Amino acid sequence: MYRLYREQQLNCNRETAWKFFSSPHNLAKITPKSMKFVVLSAGKSEPVFEGMEIDYKVSPVLGIPMGWKTIISQVDEYKSFTDFQKEGPYKYWNHFHEFIPNEKGILMKDTVDYELPFGILGRAVHQLFVKEKLKSIFDFRYNILDDLFNSKTSLL
Repeated sequence: MYRLYREQQLNCNRETAWKFFSSPHNLAKITPKSMKFVVLSAGKSEPVFEGMEIDYKVSPVLGIPMGWKTIISQVDEYKSFTDFQKEGPYKYWNHFHEFIPNEKGILMKDTVDYELPFGILGRAVHQLFVKEKLKSIFDFRYNILDDLFNSKTSLL
């Protein structure tokens, strides 16, 4: 099992952060275009709720499209939610999102616990490719979110 942890300070209130992150369709906005990430389900303005299933199409390797289905397994409105992979490329994927108010706005924390299939082969692929790919996706996300929430010409 592997863990990716990130945190980022956002210059906004809890309601603004929640509105943005609890909309599955905003995920495409903060994912590199090269991933060809498309949300196939979920209402356009419907925020996440416990039990919500979300279908995606993503092309993480060599432009080959694959399906991914997550279920929202936990919601504590305005504070946290968890998306858990129901079907997809990982043996295990659990992404916990936290939103903690502070004097500067919101401290957003992402904790992703994941495991690849195929035992030792999966561990080798993680070291050779997946670990850096996930890091680059979250680096991209960090930069987009910084522009959206923290720049002097915020796009929100």
